[in-house]
Amino acid sequence: MHFERGVLPADGDGVTLGGTPILRKMEREAPMMAAVPQVPPAPPEADAERASALAFPLYADRCLETGEPIREHALAMAQIIQGIRPDADLLAACHLFAIHAVVRDADRWLRSNFGAPVAQLVADLRQLRHLSDSVRKRMRARGPSEDADGRGQEEALRRMLLAMVNDMRVVVLRLASRLQTLRFLAAHRMAEAAVYARETRALYAPLANRLGIWQIKWEMEDLALRFLEPQAYQHIASMLEEKRSQREQRVAAAAQALGALLQQAGIGAEVSGRPKHIASIAGKMHAKELSFDRVLDQRALRVVVDRVDRCYEVLSLVHQRWRPVEGQFDDYIAKPKPNGYQSLHTVVEDDDGKPIEIQIRTAAMHEQAEFGVAAHWRYKEGGGDDRVETEKIAWLRRLLDWQREVEPVRGPEGTDRVYALTPQGRVIELPQGATAVDFAYHIHTELGHRCRGARVDGALVALNTVLRTGQTVEIMSARTGGPSRDWLNPELGFLASARSKAKVRQWFHAQEHEQSVAAGRELVSRELQRLGRTAVGLEELARRLGFSSAEDLCAAATKDEFSLRSIEQALEVAVPAPPEPALLLDRPRAPAAGRGSVLVVGVDSLLTSLARCCRPIPPDPIIGFITRGRGISVHRANCANARTLLQRQPERLIEVQWEPGRAAGADAYPVEVLILANDRQGLLRDISEVFAREKLNVTSVNTLSRRDQAQMQFTIEVPDGDALRRSLAQLAEVKGVVIARRR
Repeated sequence: MHFERGVLPADGDGVTLGGTPILRKMEREAPMMAAVPQVPPAPPEADAERASALAFPLYADRCLETGEPIREHALAMAQIIQGIRPDADLLAACHLFAIHAVVRDADRWLRSNFGAPVAQLVADLRQLRHLSDSVRKRMRARGPSEDADGRGQEEALRRMLLAMVNDMRVVVLRLASRLQTLRFLAAHRMAEAAVYARETRALYAPLANRLGIWQIKWEMEDLALRFLEPQAYQHIASMLEEKRSQREQRVAAAAQALGALLQQAGIGAEVSGRPKHIASIAGKMHAKELSFDRVLDQRALRVVVDRVDRCYEVLSLVHQRWRPVEGQFDDYIAKPKPNGYQSLHTVVEDDDGKPIEIQIRTAAMHEQAEFGVAAHWRYKEGGGDDRVETEKIAWLRRLLDWQREVEPVRGPEGTDRVYALTPQGRVIELPQGATAVDFAYHIHTELGHRCRGARVDGALVALNTVLRTGQTVEIMSARTGGPSRDWLNPELGFLASARSKAKVRQWFHAQEHEQSVAAGRELVSRELQRLGRTAVGLEELARRLGFSSAEDLCAAATKDEFSLRSIEQALEVAVPAPPEPALLLDRPRAPAAGRGSVLVVGVDSLLTSLARCCRPIPPDPIIGFITRGRGISVHRANCANARTLLQRQPERLIEVQWEPGRAAGADAYPVEVLILANDRQGLLRDISEVFAREKLNVTSVNTLSRRDQAQMQFTIEVPDGDALRRSLAQLAEVKGVVIARRR
């Protein structure tokens, strides 16, 4: 039997790999055999040696993208993991990390031979490697310069990485894999190293910092600095008198001496230390504009005690034992930092005259600094306040501190975000349940409007397909067009983001507004033709009628917000002023009989008419306006048309009032009533009954129904304002009526 090296056959009798049956003939013949009670097999256990024995022959001479042999990479990963926390699952996953490239149906093979936890670790690690490929693709495209939203993208990448994994321990695997890649690139001086270094700075080094895996963090940052800023790296390395291992020995000796001093004083404390690595020194020199000799915390010790008063006792002992450096003491316990950080910081000279920083704090302060809002990575990186991400970080750090083997469990649940990638590798953060249409709108509004199809991980999908974290989405769009109304139907599931829904609604509102403006423009143009005033511009007409623009005027025309007769009034030319206006004002102010029930104060026997634009009725406050050839036009005092005319020609204002003592009901005044209601059978009949009960005459009715909404305009005759108010109150109680008001 022949098959491709490293690829298991899809079928076969008795074929084995490393002593493990792939497909048993007995299993295929089991239905023909007598039923024999079977003891459930024990779940397979993770075994690093067995994993290497099975996987390494399959890797053969295969290499990674960098050219590093897979077998060497796997061994180096396992060595790094061994130094962090020996875990059988993690060590087995190190040897099996590339098994998907050489075995068909690798997930089933892993589960049958090593159990579900290891299979999940390997699957998640593979997913993170694909994410890394997308990030590097984006970084190659943009070159060494950063994006305008570079920091936001880096933070989104870290959140995306955490959201993608099922077993949080895979993050440690990914960090170990990246560190080994950097070591290989450094050893072989490859040109591709800069791209990997930028990705490490953006994604992996900050993550190692948050997890507290310092030995990985400092080596990653130093290697990244070496690739990206070789001159700065060499300068600082040459200034350091000792190698890293020598500095670590000196720090360990100082920690041992301080521990012995505190033990002699009867103070229980935990003392730890670290030498500052090259990248951290370079960062501090750049951020604070310091020379190398002014970076005094190149070596540092941390003392953790149980009480606050012990902090000051330790400080006193330290200053007695070593000479403090003047001006290098900070009491953040008495005066905490704005983010709540508390600790005592002092710099002393050791026995060799070298500066060493000592931080003194309580266990509670240390916990707050490591996991709380004062966490070092928050103010160093500007990390956001994401509850789910913080919980996952804290959970994984506790997991790494456990001294016993633990069952693989998933990190904290509850994330409500999805992180998808553009084909260029940009991370798009979306709400849970988001679709390809949401994705398009989050990239650009116009792309969302013209979205017509989508590919997810290269496969065509329906637009209402729910996206998962880590998927790459490519939007197919039309050159023109807009969204579909189906997208707003929640039952069809096209949109999950409130932001996307709002953009779709805005598009339809804009379309309706454009249609309304076009229809209004036609109405106004026809009215101007009727009046023979086509030379008047719409902007000028809008100004005369009190609108800010011609577009607002046309939109109001279709909504019946003003009468087209107002155009005729606005276009009237000024008439000669009444003769001797001063004499008119000096005449006796005896009221004269006016037309109808309106009196013109100070002038006898003038023709009056009620303006149709506002249709005043008693007891509305009213004003009079002298027209050309039609006497006095009476308007409501708050009439917009009257105010506009009076602003241009205030001299045509004249005082008018309702005739006092006139018998109620002696006159009937036309009033326009607007009703908005949910359309139903019998609605018009019920409204008409209200007018009949009030004995009001209906002179005209105009109705319009659209999408189960009815808009009705009635012209009725009322004796006074009280009758109108009573009828409006009764109309509001009619079933389905939403608004009933006077126009």
